[in-house]
Amino acid sequence: MGPGGIHHVSLMVRDLDDALDFYVGALGLRQRTDRPDSPVRGAWLDVGDQQLHLIEGEPPPATGQHFAVRVPDLAAALDLLRSRGVAVGEPIALGTAEQAFLHDPSGNAVELHESGAPRHPAPDVR
Repeated sequence: MGPGGIHHVSLMVRDLDDALDFYVGALGLRQRTDRPDSPVRGAWLDVGDQQLHLIEGEPPPATGQHFAVRVPDLAAALDLLRSRGVAVGEPIALGTAEQAFLHDPSGNAVELHESGAPRHPAPDVR
């Protein structure tokens, strides 16, 4: 088969307009206009070379599922989001990476991920 990568991830969102305000307005994703119409209300967004497909409906219960968006500078991304009123968790070191989590208006978890040497110490889990 030889998979070539992820083309898109789809998320259920309760209110498409609120989701677009979050994903386009706060996170800076770009809405696409070239995707085919669908029988349900939704939108396609560019996330780098991949896409996020938002589908209006009831999201499943949150049980740990999330997707990660790679950012070049996690600290700068957190500062920008917080300046826009978005609640974001504190950065956590994970191996040679650093991550922080936030939730969209429908409760879907999003990880912001910076690869490379972490600036913040890993939490003490003893």
